[in-house]
Amino acid sequence: MLKDRFRKFLPVIVDLETGGFDAKKNAILEIAIQLIDEEDSRLILGNSHRYHIKPFEGLKVDKEALEFLRLDLNHPLRLAVEEEYALKESFKIINKHKSKYECSRAILVGHNAFFDHSFLSEACNRNNIKKSPFHPFSLIDTVSLGVLATQQTVLARVCKELDISYINEEAHSAAYDAEVTAQVFCKIINDYDSFKRL
Repeated sequence: MLKDRFRKFLPVIVDLETGGFDAKKNAILEIAIQLIDEEDSRLILGNSHRYHIKPFEGLKVDKEALEFLRLDLNHPLRLAVEEEYALKESFKIINKHKSKYECSRAILVGHNAFFDHSFLSEACNRNNIKKSPFHPFSLIDTVSLGVLATQQTVLARVCKELDISYINEEAHSAAYDAEVTAQVFCKIINDYDSFKRL
């Protein structure tokens, strides 16, 4: 079962889009979580959930970050929610999935996972959220998995080597990046034995 593959940890792919690179000073603008399921002993993509987030009061959103993300914070269809709401709703979803697979904790999976984990930890602290479903320091990084399987570290290049579709115009949306990262994660884990023989 899934719980036995990762020492009772439930892998959950997380991608954040932020207003800069400093987890203490820059705001989270989007969060996406991609759940993982299991079918016939293979990992598959489950449901995904995304929230647009209102910048937390007092935190910075760099102009360069918005230009890079091609993001308009005032777009009428953005429908942003408070950071606390997005986190608590995401954690409820993860905890329900964790119970389904009888896992003890979730483990964050990401491309440059330390970046997302650091922002998530700071957000929990400032919103006084004491119980995150995620392990406090253990992570699974698809950069490391990607370089092991393909000798590449950039997500687009890892996808190319693994024959996974990657659309540049869709990149840097939390939902899209989480989905692609999940595809990379599942393919490398599922095909691990074949990569060992390369």
